[in-house]
Amino acid sequence: MALSDKKFSLWILAWPIFIELFLQFLLGAADTLMVSRISDDAVAVVGFSNQLFQALTTLFITVASGAGILIAQKIGSRNGEDARTIAIMAVNVSAVIGLVLSAVLFLMPGQIASVLQLPEHLLPLAKTYISIVGGGMVLIALMSALSTSIRNTGNTKGPMYTAIGMNVVHVFFNYAFIFGAFGFPKWGLMGVAISTVLCRMLATIVLFIMFLSSFERTISVRDLNVFNRKLFGDIIRIGWPLGVNMSCWVFTQLLIFTFLAILGSNELAARTYMNTLESFCFMLGYSIALAVQIQIAHLFGAGRVKEAYGLAFKAMWIGLGVVTVNAFLIYLFGRQLLGLFTDNTEIVALGVSLLGLNLVLQPGKMINMALGNALNAVGDTRFTMWTSVFSMWLIATGLAYFVGIHLGWGLVGIYLCMILDEYVRGVLSLIRWRGKKFLRRAEQNEAEARVRGVDTAGGSLSKQTALDV
Repeated sequence: MALSDKKFSLWILAWPIFIELFLQFLLGAADTLMVSRISDDAVAVVGFSNQLFQALTTLFITVASGAGILIAQKIGSRNGEDARTIAIMAVNVSAVIGLVLSAVLFLMPGQIASVLQLPEHLLPLAKTYISIVGGGMVLIALMSALSTSIRNTGNTKGPMYTAIGMNVVHVFFNYAFIFGAFGFPKWGLMGVAISTVLCRMLATIVLFIMFLSSFERTISVRDLNVFNRKLFGDIIRIGWPLGVNMSCWVFTQLLIFTFLAILGSNELAARTYMNTLESFCFMLGYSIALAVQIQIAHLFGAGRVKEAYGLAFKAMWIGLGVVTVNAFLIYLFGRQLLGLFTDNTEIVALGVSLLGLNLVLQPGKMINMALGNALNAVGDTRFTMWTSVFSMWLIATGLAYFVGIHLGWGLVGIYLCMILDEYVRGVLSLIRWRGKKFLRRAEQNEAEARVRGVDTAGGSLSKQTALDV
């Protein structure tokens, strides 16, 4: 196995991503656990606000995600200079979008929370949290672009180490600001918000330093103004459907939280606690799905389409085994785990019922993530976009409102519709991947390239190099 193959193997890519996601999960769990010591209302505000922030991140995820796939493809086709240019543009554009979002959230937190139907008694807490954490949205934009660029060069350990440091600092500041420890002021929820922004600022600095040396030719400050119209067009071509796809997910989740706000603060808190526990299953599957996306993009760029096709199914079966076992373990110990966050018996009962449904949800989510990411890796992003538009809005949102609110099934009814949405998208992605539309096209282009001695991803190769590919 060549060195580049080892660098882009599924295991080597996946385990640092998993550790990074696990540490992010711990950060979120620590947030929720510590905030729960303030009040269940504070937990509801944090959960609601985080859904809002995730919805807004789609505005720069479009650029970061499209750039990440192209970086892996360009490196696979041995075109490192284009990969470097793509990464620089992704960081610059993400920063501009992030600055605009930061200004809006900092200046209008109360108006935004009111429009999204947050219960009136939660508005004072929401104004504080949204203005501070939302005001640092530019940091989330930069972290997303930097970590995506670094990760798609095959270096998944760098973002992992950054996440480790970020978690340690975040837990320390959370404890200090919530409880007034170590001589720090006791700021409650405001302290959690300040802690979050401080940690993201430190992580952004570390990732930026790492980013400068992530490519064959070191990036200097003068290089940061580079812009290539054709390559940026390629980013948008692949990225805008990914942005729509992601926006469908986060906006439907935001609407679901709005439905829960209609049901009451207990349902909102239960879903927030459930998100924390469910994240453990999700991150296991997502780390595999994200790793397979990077690897398939790399293989696809190198013209090794048969390997790419089989790899998607391998990742799917591995992921199914892992997430199913973890969903079952969380279900077994769910009541005890929920008891760590709250002593409200109604909230715990709601959470336990959702953990049972989570056993059904996770396999569908894994199929959807593995095969959906495989399709994205080869550039078939419009298909995953259209399936998301169809399924998420009609099933995960429209049907959820009808069943959960109109028919009165409540939180369980909404969750059942979320399960149906995952399976519909997973089956459609399975059918599409088995059809091999983009892979057959790439095989044809590769065959023609072998005859001409040309790299289909954009560079010229010698005849011997073309045969090696």
